[in-house]
Amino acid sequence: MKGIAVTTVLTANRKLADLDETDLARVDAWWRAANYLTIGQIYLQGNPLLREPLTPEHIKPRLLGHWGTSPGLSLIYAHVSRLIRLTGQQAIYLAGPGHGGPALVAAGYLEGTYSEIYPRVSQDEAGMLRLFRQFSSPGGIPSHVSVTTPGSIHEGGELGYVLVHAFGAVMDNPDLLAIAVVGDGEAETGPLEGSWKGISFINPERDGAVLPILHLNDGKISGPTVLGRKHANEVQELLRGHGYDVIEVCGDDLPGMHLRFAAALGGAWERIRAIQTAARDGSWDGTRPVWPMIVLRSPKGWTGPAKVDGIQVTGTWRSHQVPLSGVRDNPEHLAILESWLRSYRPEELFDADGAPVGLVRAQAPDGDLRMSASPHANGGLLTRDLDIPDFREYAVEVRGPGTTHAESTRKLGELMRDIYLRNPRSFRLFCPDETNSNRLGAVFEVSDRAFMERTIPGDVKLSADGRVMEVLSEHNCHGWLEGYNLTGRHGMFATYEAFAMVSASQTVQHGKWLQEARNLAWRAKVPSLNVLLTSTAWRNDHNGFSHQGPGLIQVVLTQRGDVARVYLPPDANCLLSVADHCFRSRSYINLIVQDKQPQLQYLTMDEAIAHCARGAGVWEWAGTDDGAGDPDIILACAGDVVTMETVAAARILQERLPNLRVRVVNVVDLMTLIRPKDHPHGMSETLFTELFTDTVDVVFAFHGYPGAIHQLVHGRPDADRFRVRGFIEQGTTTTPFDMTVRNRASRYHLVMDAINNAGRLTRGAADLKAWCESQLARHEAYIVEHLEDMPEVRDWSLAGRA
Repeated sequence: MKGIAVTTVLTANRKLADLDETDLARVDAWWRAANYLTIGQIYLQGNPLLREPLTPEHIKPRLLGHWGTSPGLSLIYAHVSRLIRLTGQQAIYLAGPGHGGPALVAAGYLEGTYSEIYPRVSQDEAGMLRLFRQFSSPGGIPSHVSVTTPGSIHEGGELGYVLVHAFGAVMDNPDLLAIAVVGDGEAETGPLEGSWKGISFINPERDGAVLPILHLNDGKISGPTVLGRKHANEVQELLRGHGYDVIEVCGDDLPGMHLRFAAALGGAWERIRAIQTAARDGSWDGTRPVWPMIVLRSPKGWTGPAKVDGIQVTGTWRSHQVPLSGVRDNPEHLAILESWLRSYRPEELFDADGAPVGLVRAQAPDGDLRMSASPHANGGLLTRDLDIPDFREYAVEVRGPGTTHAESTRKLGELMRDIYLRNPRSFRLFCPDETNSNRLGAVFEVSDRAFMERTIPGDVKLSADGRVMEVLSEHNCHGWLEGYNLTGRHGMFATYEAFAMVSASQTVQHGKWLQEARNLAWRAKVPSLNVLLTSTAWRNDHNGFSHQGPGLIQVVLTQRGDVARVYLPPDANCLLSVADHCFRSRSYINLIVQDKQPQLQYLTMDEAIAHCARGAGVWEWAGTDDGAGDPDIILACAGDVVTMETVAAARILQERLPNLRVRVVNVVDLMTLIRPKDHPHGMSETLFTELFTDTVDVVFAFHGYPGAIHQLVHGRPDADRFRVRGFIEQGTTTTPFDMTVRNRASRYHLVMDAINNAGRLTRGAADLKAWCESQLARHEAYIVEHLEDMPEVRDWSLAGRA
């Protein structure tokens, strides 16, 4: 078989294609019930089954929610459920229009999962009333398809990520089908437009499949959508250009839409199975398949009020949120709402107790095959610990602190290489085309880059069999890893530090998801989102100002302490220790910042393990603090480059002001600086005093923005004594050391700060300060003349020094 040919015949399986009377009745009843429950959640606080005429008292005082997309979402859900019943296919449902939350809550309720998880929301009249009252209300649930929604791994409120989450979910998950509903408003976002390329990285032999369903209803909050207004042939050409075989379903007639969508979905599923069967039985030559997708065109707000106050609502943007907004005060609106609700014939859908009738219940698959109950959407249930080799075996030999250089991230690459070997279906590295650049290339010794497009002679480590994920999109890499994590697998997202800000809002949203999941006992903990920032601001001297920015640290620091972790290992052995901890952790955002360039190594492996376990510690070998009383000044540091500058500053002070007592404190776990009541990693008051005293001034050299340290030490004894040097948005194309000079964080600046703030001045301080100023002037002239740093800076180490 040459490639995987897919015909345009919808399906040969007439059972899937043709809805018989029984299945049509089930699907339609379920759909009507879901629509009824959706509207009830938006509007009702009483009279859930309309056992009496609606009155204003039955209406919520605040009407919140989104109706427009919901009937389409429910139609898709109903038909996918039927497909699962007939085929046993494992599937999850990702709603890109995340504001369609009431539709997915209704689906979980009708399947019974919601009541199993939340017993108070029972399948009876009282439970239905609780379902309605809790929606988008104080003490209730959000209006999105959020973490509280059974079956969800995708919140959707921040548009653009449904496909990347879906593709991440099916990687190394061969039996899973991810239904990814893309809203046409969402389709206008940059991340979504870039994520159609996911099929260029999915291998049908070992991965599952994503079925994108582009839901075109031609309306967003206040106007039409781009794709909704394009001619159908233009939309199809666009999607075919991305590599999809497009099946289009359109209309608003019933039961015609049920019949057409059933045929389209059945045909798409059979094409997917044909692709996978060919790939897995050896009759596939490895070329990229043409995967199916569906374009569903249905009216926005379908089956809702056609007109309100003489203005067209259904089929327009006016149905996006709450089509009838004046129900409590406008009798005509109240009458329209009651007529709308009764149009679904709830008396046929719910029995005398308020439970779904047998016809509706029969539509749902059994047990874990229900999409709201799928363990793939509660991935912690499927998570297995990584088989991680002993990271000590990758140690850099350190015979003396600050005497040898190594590329620290290269050792991490070696560790991940062997994690790949030991975990061939549960670990992946995601990196925007920078794996080798970031010195993580050891992974290519055991895996190629994943790539399903054609390859040519001269391509290196590129094949359909590869499992290293490289695509020049931070959004894709970040989102793929989120989907991979949330379905129970492990990995790391590595990127240039400055460009982590491209996907920073994804980091924030994932942190919110993890935080809220901690409040839900039924949500099992998932592998942590591990983010490595390398090619950092301080060493992007050659790339210039655009590549110089440590902003993601600040972003993660704003996350709640339950989920946020920031590590700044100063050398390779600390990096290995930190990485081992992060790979074993659950439900955190672990941010690791470590540059890729050759850097001084300070700690033996045993010392690194102890240092990382404490999170911060005094480096006695670096200072002149004899322990007999408080030091005169404390030099603290967090981050690899600024640690070198701090150690160098301490050595200058030792050599030129030997009577000044200097203590050097290195911080590897940034969160230890926070008070323990504000973060679980916060060091005790006793330990904080042991490191920083309660009164001695601290000159703190920090990798990121100085304000972060002030934020972290807030509430500590005399926090104003911390004087922080860090990145202050001074950058250009220059030399490595000049980056520290421009940001006033160089060794010479630190020495002058120490002199200015020391509790006791010694002879020679003024001369040393003048010398530092002269060194800075000499540096400025030297780099312009020689295009590199001064030798005493460029080649500096502690080797051979007293």
